[in-house]
Amino acid sequence: MEDDLTKRITDRLNELRKYLQADGGDLEIVEIEGKVVRLKLRGACGGCPHATITIKDGLERMLREEIDPEITIERVL
Repeated sequence: MEDDLTKRITDRLNELRKYLQADGGDLEIVEIEGKVVRLKLRGACGGCPHATITIKDGLERMLREEIDPEITIERVL
């Protein structure tokens, strides 16, 4: 059973997926271990040169602001 933090992270990332999907991409949550989130970018986002910016300045920043300031996102290739 997932804990509250994991559920909040998962729910928020699922809400944010629509923005990636609008650009022809998507994300897959590979693993959430404590405050470390491992994501795989799919579609157009997978090969995008801005993928790191999307993760760090977009997704990670939002999770830190809205859920917990210690959350980090690692990209899985």
